[in-house]
Amino acid sequence: MKTVRWFALLITATVPVSTALFPAAAATPSENADAVIVSQATVDDITREITIQPGGSTGWHYHDGRVFGVVREGTLTRTMKDCSVVVSPEGSAVTEDSGADHTHIGRNLGPGPLVLWVDYIEPAGTPLAVDMPDPGCG
Repeated sequence: MKTVRWFALLITATVPVSTALFPAAAATPSENADAVIVSQATVDDITREITIQPGGSTGWHYHDGRVFGVVREGTLTRTMKDCSVVVSPEGSAVTEDSGADHTHIGRNLGPGPLVLWVDYIEPAGTPLAVDMPDPGCG
């Protein structure tokens, strides 16, 4: 619950600065996913609202920095590099560690839109996500 309040405070204390599409992965592109920048405190601290439509995905990727988020609507189903599956229902806090060892894909397997609020704390000058091929999980 503290995570949800933190994000609510962050959102109400900032003004949207721009919009951007979720980065498309070269090897495994995102599908039916888009993102809007909600706030940008510094060049390496960005919060986005990501919406993934039913059947959509983020594409396989990893992050150079830490990622913290909350599932606002729907259910996030992540498949990790070792092919394990993590299911996060509405209201769940989500964290992702940095580096290629933490490659994953996020999917919306539900009937309605999946909405995430995600805070990226990335090293300056790095992309929000690094595209990767499917590690063999399908």
